[in-house]
Amino acid sequence: MKTKKLLTLFVLLGLVMAAGLWFFRASLGLSSSGSHQAPSAATVKPPQGVGMGVAQQRDVPVMVDAMAVVEALNSVDIRPQTTGVVQRVAVREGQVVRKGEVLFVLEDRTERANLDKARAQLARDRATLHDLERQLKRSQDLLAKQVIAQSALDTVQTQLDAQQAAVQGSEAAVRASDIALTDTVLRAPLTGRLGALHVTVGSLVQPTGVVMVTLNQMEPVALSLAVPERYLAGLQTLLSGPKPPSVSVVGMAAASGVTLPAGPVTFIDNAVDAATGTVRIKATVPNPGQGMLPGQSVPVRLSLRILKDVVVIAQAAIIQRGQERQIYVMAQDGTAQLRSIKVLQPLGDLVAVEGVQAGERVVVEGKQNLRPGQAIKDLPTAPGAPASGASR
Repeated sequence: MKTKKLLTLFVLLGLVMAAGLWFFRASLGLSSSGSHQAPSAATVKPPQGVGMGVAQQRDVPVMVDAMAVVEALNSVDIRPQTTGVVQRVAVREGQVVRKGEVLFVLEDRTERANLDKARAQLARDRATLHDLERQLKRSQDLLAKQVIAQSALDTVQTQLDAQQAAVQGSEAAVRASDIALTDTVLRAPLTGRLGALHVTVGSLVQPTGVVMVTLNQMEPVALSLAVPERYLAGLQTLLSGPKPPSVSVVGMAAASGVTLPAGPVTFIDNAVDAATGTVRIKATVPNPGQGMLPGQSVPVRLSLRILKDVVVIAQAAIIQRGQERQIYVMAQDGTAQLRSIKVLQPLGDLVAVEGVQAGERVVVEGKQNLRPGQAIKDLPTAPGAPASGASR
C-alpha cells in the first residue's frame, strides 16, 4: 500500500514537471519537437516610406548672393566760385543734364565793371609803354651824337622795363576779371541727374555757403557690397586675370523693362572688416533707364568661377547638426545609411556637395523619423506635386 502511494506521487510530480517544461518551451516559441516557429506577420516592421531624389553630376557656378548699395561713380556738389545773387535758374529739380549745360546764372554787373576797369588799366599801361619805347629810341640817338650821358639812357631803359612788367600785370588782371565773369555762369561738369534745388532766383550765394544742387552720374553706376573673406584670394586672382569676376543685379529690372546686365568687379578694399569677416568690393554696371538710384539697396549675385563635374542634391535632404552636415542615402540592401557630407556651393533648391556619388538615391522627405539601418522605400510623387529629386 505504501509502495502504491509513492508511485502515485512520482507520477504526479512527473506530470507537473512535464507541464512546466511545455509552458517554458512554448514561451520561447519552440514546438514540442524542439524546432523554431516562424514569426508572425504582425512582428515584422514594414519599410518606411520616404521621398527620395537622385544625386546628379553637373557643372555648378560659384556664386555669392548679397545686398549691394548703389553708388554714383561721380557726384558733384554745385557751389559758386564767387559771391553773387542768383539771377536765373536754368534747370528744374530731377532734370537730366549734359556736360557743359547751363545750370545757374549769377548777377554779373560787378564782374563786368571790374573787367572793364582792368581793360582800361591795361590800355593805359600799354600807352605808357609805347611812349617809353619812343623815349628810349630818342635817347639812343642822342647818346650816339654825344648829346646826353649814358646814365640818362639807363634811366629811360629802367623805366621801360618797369612798364613792361606793369603791362604784364594788367594783362593778368584782365584774365582774372574775365574768369570771375565766367564764374557767374555755372555749368554742369558732367552728364547726370540733378537732385533737389536749394536756391531760387534772388538767393545770395557764396563759395562757403549752401550747396546749390547735387549732380550725380547715373550711367553707369557702382555697386558696393561685402563678401566673406574666404573669397578674397580667389577674387584677387581673378581680378588680375583676363576675365574678372562679375556682379549682376537679380530680382529687378530697369525702368525701361530691360533686365540689368552684369558688370565687372573693379575694386577690392585694402582691409577686411574684423567685426564681420567681410571685405568690401565694387563693380561697375550699366544702368539703362536710370532705374537704380544712389543709396538704393539691390539684391546682387557675384559670379566667381565654375565647379566642374560636381555632385548636386536637393537642399532639403541635408540634416544640420551644429557644424556637421549629414544626409540619408539608400543602401543596396534598401536600408537608410547616415552619411556626413561637405557643402561646396548652394544652387537655389539644390546644393553641390562632396561625399555622395552620382546616381545614389538620397532621402529628401521623411528623414526626420529615420534611424540608421531602417528599411525604407520610395514614395511615388503625388500628381501635380513637385518632384523631390535633384534633377532640373
